[in-house]
Amino acid sequence: MCGIFAAYRQPEVEQFKSKALQYSKRIRHRGPDWSGNVTQNSTILCHERLAIVGLDSGAQPITSPDENYTLAVNGEIYNHIHLRDQFKSYGFKSLSDCEPIIPLVEKYGIDAPKYLDGMFAWVCYDAKADRIIAARDPIGITTLYYGKSSKSPKTRYFASELKCLIDECDEIIAFPPGHVYDSNTDEITRYFDPTWWDASKIPQKRVDYKEVRETLELAVRKRLMAEVPYGVLLSGGLDSSLIAAIAARETKKAAASITSEGIDANKELSGVDDKGSLHASGWNRLHSFAVGLPGAPDLIAAEKVAHFIGTIHHSHTFTIEEGIDALDDVIYHLETYDVTTIRASTPMYLLSRKIKAQGVKMVLSGEGSDEIFGGYLYFANAPSSKEFHQECVQRVKNLHYADCLRANKSTMAWGLEARVPFLDKQFLEVCMNINAEDKLIDQKAGKIEKYILRKAFDTSDDPTAEPYLPSEILWRQKEQFSDGVGYSWIDGLKDYAEQAISDEQFANPKPEWGSDIPTTKEAYWYRLKFDSVFENSKIAATTVMRWIPKAEWGCHEDPSGRYAATHDHKVDQV
Repeated sequence: MCGIFAAYRQPEVEQFKSKALQYSKRIRHRGPDWSGNVTQNSTILCHERLAIVGLDSGAQPITSPDENYTLAVNGEIYNHIHLRDQFKSYGFKSLSDCEPIIPLVEKYGIDAPKYLDGMFAWVCYDAKADRIIAARDPIGITTLYYGKSSKSPKTRYFASELKCLIDECDEIIAFPPGHVYDSNTDEITRYFDPTWWDASKIPQKRVDYKEVRETLELAVRKRLMAEVPYGVLLSGGLDSSLIAAIAARETKKAAASITSEGIDANKELSGVDDKGSLHASGWNRLHSFAVGLPGAPDLIAAEKVAHFIGTIHHSHTFTIEEGIDALDDVIYHLETYDVTTIRASTPMYLLSRKIKAQGVKMVLSGEGSDEIFGGYLYFANAPSSKEFHQECVQRVKNLHYADCLRANKSTMAWGLEARVPFLDKQFLEVCMNINAEDKLIDQKAGKIEKYILRKAFDTSDDPTAEPYLPSEILWRQKEQFSDGVGYSWIDGLKDYAEQAISDEQFANPKPEWGSDIPTTKEAYWYRLKFDSVFENSKIAATTVMRWIPKAEWGCHEDPSGRYAATHDHKVDQV
């Protein structure tokens, strides 16, 4: 993961270069290892690098052997070994997992991203054709923004974060996931069209637990592609615990495959081959990381999981005051004023700094599972399996506004990369096509949220199988991250907001907010902070979507899981 900034058809590109470098510098936190830039014709591409694969020779922007194509990428391509085999005559310059994008563009044009398996945002420039192609991964794990300026109407701008564009553009959008831009048509079109995308098509296939388990295991294996120390974010909840358990097994297995001759890191391609085997990187012991207020439910559960699966575990605590003190920085990096995203991002932001200080550059994380399986407690109120499925599809489609944004920007604020196995294309294809009746929450029948995921990894009926997790963790009730770090965290934020925002302020929202008016003092407080970060906040706000539970299902306005009637420690609704 890195940071990119690009300006295409900038008429005074040489004079603009100093500006471009300053804009790119704003996201150096994403790529603290090296900086690069290339100018061709009237186009400039800038790159801030976080080196994880191809350490010695993977600097960017990458150019083709004939210097015609220039590529700036933010992301990881998990099937790069397979792609290299397809383009053996290309003449690769490096071991970078991203370099195969160039021959793909050369051969397939705007269809190139269809052949990629990974998380990515990239811009590729063809100098001879004066053509630029830009793409974002299917679900939007990697952030990307697209901008235009009335002062230079033919110029198109791309950047990993909003802050690079806000001074230059008067029209900015969050580049839509699963889409590709082509300067030949000046259009953004969808390339990702999976079988489950149309929510009106209700799947009929019943769950295959073995398929669910094996597909997730492969998804984790792919994401262990690294040549640097890595770890797992471990909250002690089902999702992160499963990812950690699988990663611990796969790391141990890969380490055992290293021969006595060792590994030549300058020649060995890191990643998964066509047989699904992980090429070992040499890091043979998994570290896990947890964060919470002292005595938080997540810290206790995480320690139990870490001991069970054998990771080197690091528990970190923070205080409510430390969290509140970090809010301005968190909102600066997140570039949102969404309440639930800020609540959950703050502990993740604080933890990421401590992880980076320990020498780790990549972590696996558990985002996406709740959207795929209907894991949020409010899904228990779904009127039917059809509506349950449709809500799952919609939540997955909007992940780039919430959990993906949080995971990407909270970690990349400190040059730490987060990878999310649950959002693997193949895993999504399997699990989004499961009959929603199998996913329904039915407390009376003993089917709690994410029952089929839990059941897929429950080996209790096979005494010869090594269990993945302790039973009490595998069947632990859903706890949203912002709740699990300590219930007093959210309560503390609300109390502080009550003091920070007067009744008079709250009754008089800013006219420029239009219809997007905060409904709580906490939301109002965050919106003011967002406005103070971005001078052109009205333009910046067009990239934000707020995460709220489904009101039509009788959900409380507050997004905390503790407002669900089924929560073991539910808040009494007044």
